[in-house]
Amino acid sequence: MLTAPTLEKLHALKLDAMAAAWTEQQHQADMTALAFDERFGLLVEAEWLARENKRLARALHEAKLKLSEACVEAIDYPARRELDKAVMRQLATCRWVEEHHNVILVGATGVGKSFLACALAHQACRKGYRAGYRRASRLFHELALARADGTYVRLLAKLARLDVLVVDDWGLAPVQDPERRDFLEILEDRYGTHSTIITSQLPPAQWHDYLGEATLADAICDRLLHNAHRIVLQGPSRRKEAKLEG
Repeated sequence: MLTAPTLEKLHALKLDAMAAAWTEQQHQADMTALAFDERFGLLVEAEWLARENKRLARALHEAKLKLSEACVEAIDYPARRELDKAVMRQLATCRWVEEHHNVILVGATGVGKSFLACALAHQACRKGYRAGYRRASRLFHELALARADGTYVRLLAKLARLDVLVVDDWGLAPVQDPERRDFLEILEDRYGTHSTIITSQLPPAQWHDYLGEATLADAICDRLLHNAHRIVLQGPSRRKEAKLEG
């Protein structure tokens, strides 16, 4: 068997994982009992898995999620949280991303809104979608800087390309007119084509008053809340509980 030339060709074709799996097979006696199709299937699976892992690592690096450890498997469901497992299972399919719906996560500080948002964005990356995370205050600061240095349109285009955009801690600080207009620009680019996750301590019923300017408030609320999955988290602050347990 011309093992060395074959390995060289596999590496030249950038099939490194397949080459490694094939080399490993040569040292496993039980592999000889498998049919060619079975052994070949294992080699293809090894290459596919390696590439998927690289793709996911790259997607998560680009997403810059606040909580890198957040994933749907790590979500817990104590009764006091009132978090519906069936709803989360449905969201984990990422059909909401495919259908360009939004997710609204509302609750008091520390109840786990950011964790859920990052877990859903992580799941979207697993499914092959592009995600990005921004805290609302930093997003608006970034947009203000971009307007000043002439990269505003480029930044809007970058945000518009994300399949899932997480805007965390929205509604914490008073909103200014440029921020209202910037936010509407972002939502206008995404409406009906991409998905947005919003976390906020403010319930949606108060968003219109929070935004202040009636016309812009109508436009923003309509684009955010239409076809949105709303989750209200209850219970005490999980940060305080963890501190007490520690």
